[in-house]
Amino acid sequence: MVALAELPLDYRTAFDQAPIGLVMSRHRLMVDCNRQMLEIFGASREDIIGQSFERLYPTHDEFERTGARIVARLGPGGRYADERVMKRLGGAKGGELFWCHVSGRALDPSQPHAAGIWTFEDLSAQRRVGCELTAREREIAALLIDGLTSKLIGKRLGISPRTVDVYRARLMRKYEAATTPELVQKMLRA
Repeated sequence: MVALAELPLDYRTAFDQAPIGLVMSRHRLMVDCNRQMLEIFGASREDIIGQSFERLYPTHDEFERTGARIVARLGPGGRYADERVMKRLGGAKGGELFWCHVSGRALDPSQPHAAGIWTFEDLSAQRRVGCELTAREREIAALLIDGLTSKLIGKRLGISPRTVDVYRARLMRKYEAATTPELVQKMLRA
């Protein structure tokens, strides 16, 4: 086995050895990834390469809504980032849901899903998926953790602030929280 210090210092080595999960995509298919990505998701290259990102989501609806959100909220230079619940593919933790920070860049902002570079950071050491949540509850939980108000969450998800309040109340019951700050604290500790 070659020691890491003996590997050539080139772009492929940097990609493969990066301490964060990296994926290159075309039309929401994963065309290449690094070792850390495989480790995060408990996957083999065959599980990832040529496959849709949908495999990494808890549900089809979350995959679709996230794709629409990326298109709607692509920032300057084609950048996007959020925290979301993802699903491990295999290994001892296969099927486990976990919090993940995802950021990336569309290579052509006018065609957000045509080609991109994405990073994935496993947040499960800092934040656990504490109780059974629906797909919409997971989306709203992530935005509450980001500090957004019901109005901003509603706008971002294309639902009314009143609907957000209903989901927030459900989350508060599930986490046995009396206030929104207490809810956020409990979700971060879960």
